[in-house]
Amino acid sequence: MFLPPVQHGTTVLNRELFRRTVEVIGVRVPTNSVAKFLKVVNKDLFNQPKLKNVVNDPESSNTRIILLNPKVESLELDNISSEIKNFIKNEGVGVVKHSVELKYDYWGADDIIKAILPSGVESPTSFTQVGHIAHMNLRDEFLPWKYIIGQIILDKNPNITTVVNKTDVIDTTYRFFKMEILAGENNMIAEMKESNCRFRFDFSQVYWNSRLHTEHSRLLSMFKKGEYICDVFAGVGPFAIPAAKKGCIVYANDLNPSSYNYLVENIKLNKVQDKVHPYNLDGKLFISKAVFDLQKAYDDNAELSKISKVKNNVTLQKPLSYNFNHFIMNLPATAIEFLDAFKGLWKDKEALFKSLDLELPMIHCYCFSKSDTPEVEIVERINAVLGYPLKEDTYKIHFVRKVAPNKDMYCVSFQLSQAVAFVHGSEKRKQDSIKAVPHVDDSTSVGDDDDTTKQVKRHKSEDQ
Repeated sequence: MFLPPVQHGTTVLNRELFRRTVEVIGVRVPTNSVAKFLKVVNKDLFNQPKLKNVVNDPESSNTRIILLNPKVESLELDNISSEIKNFIKNEGVGVVKHSVELKYDYWGADDIIKAILPSGVESPTSFTQVGHIAHMNLRDEFLPWKYIIGQIILDKNPNITTVVNKTDVIDTTYRFFKMEILAGENNMIAEMKESNCRFRFDFSQVYWNSRLHTEHSRLLSMFKKGEYICDVFAGVGPFAIPAAKKGCIVYANDLNPSSYNYLVENIKLNKVQDKVHPYNLDGKLFISKAVFDLQKAYDDNAELSKISKVKNNVTLQKPLSYNFNHFIMNLPATAIEFLDAFKGLWKDKEALFKSLDLELPMIHCYCFSKSDTPEVEIVERINAVLGYPLKEDTYKIHFVRKVAPNKDMYCVSFQLSQAVAFVHGSEKRKQDSIKAVPHVDDSTSVGDDDDTTKQVKRHKSEDQ
C-alpha cells in the first residue's frame, strides 16, 4: 500500500499536497497476449487497491503494459523467479518503467488523517451515521485538526453531506447533545430507516443513537400483537412506532417539545395514527395519566365489539385491555428514580385485577452502572426506590453496551409486584420514609460515547 505524503501540522485542507508519483516496473506485451501473460505472472502482478495492473502503452496501440509487483525494482527483474523471468524475456516485447500518479482521491480518510497528525497518533475516523450526518466525538487532542478532519470525512464518504462533532455540553432539561458543524451543509434534519419504519427529526434538538438499533429490535421482539405498551421516554419513536406497526397499541410520551413534535410527525409518516397516542408530559405525570386514560377509555366503552371511534378526524381503536402489558423506561441516567411512580398506582384496583384475572405489567428500565458488580448495584438501587425487594427469580438484567470506560448500559426487566402496585397511602409513606438515598451518577465529563453525560435533571428527554 502506497502512503500519502506526510503533511504533519496541516490544519487547512489543500488536496494538491497529497500527490505522489510511484515508479513501477512493467512488461510490454502484444495486446492479444495480455490474458496469457496475466495467467502466468499472476503472483507477481501489481495488485494494489483502486489501481489497474494493465495500462495502455503510450508508444503503441498494439501493445499493453502489464505492471509488476512493487518488490520488482529494476529492469533486470530482481526478486522474481527465474521461470517467470525467462517467460517474460521470451514472450514479452520489453521491460519498461511506468509512472503511476496518485492523487488525494486515491487514499482513504484514515491514510490522509494519519498524514496530517503527529507521528504515532491514532487516526480518529470513526463516526456514527444518522441519515446524511456523520456524528463524530473527537477527543481534545484532535480539536486543533477538527475542521480538516471533518472535511476529509466529508470527502471520503459520498453519502455524507454534513459532519458534526459533539461538544462537552449537554442540555440539562431535554438531554440532547450540543454539537458543532465541522464540514458540509448546515442541515440537521435527518431521515432514518429502522425496524421497517421511517423516522424524521432535527438531530440537533432530539436524542437519537443509531447504535441502539439492536436493542430496539431485542425489546420489540418481546411484544405481541394486540398488547398495550406505555413508552415513558419515547423520543421520536424508535420503540413506539415499530411496536405499533407490529399491531400493539402504544401510549408514547416525551417531555422535549421537539421530540414530541417529531414523534407526532413520525406517527403520521408511518400511518399508525390509530395505534399511537402521543403525550408531551413529565415522565412521572405521564405514567399516572396514561394508566388513568386507558382505564377511562375502557370504562367508557361498554360494547367492546365496536372497535373504533372517531376522534379529531383520526380513527382510534377502542381499548380492549384495562391495563398495559409493558412499560418502557429508556432514560438510563435517571429512569430508576421514576420507578416510585408505580407505588400504589393501582391501590384501589386490586379486587378488579383479580376479578378480571389481569396481570401486572412488565417494566423494562434502562440504567447505567460503573460498578464492578453491576447486577448487585442495580438491584440495590431499584429496591431502594420501590421500597420492596426484587426477588431473584423475578427479574432479568440484560447488558446493552459499553458507553465509556468503566460505564455500561443495562436493561432491567421485571414484572411489577402486587406489593408495589397495590400499596396504600399509609404503607407508601412508611416505605418512603425508610427508603435509601437514590443513586447519583457522578459522571461530570463527557466520555467517548453518546451516552456519557453530566448529571442531569430527572425529567429529561429519552435516551433511546
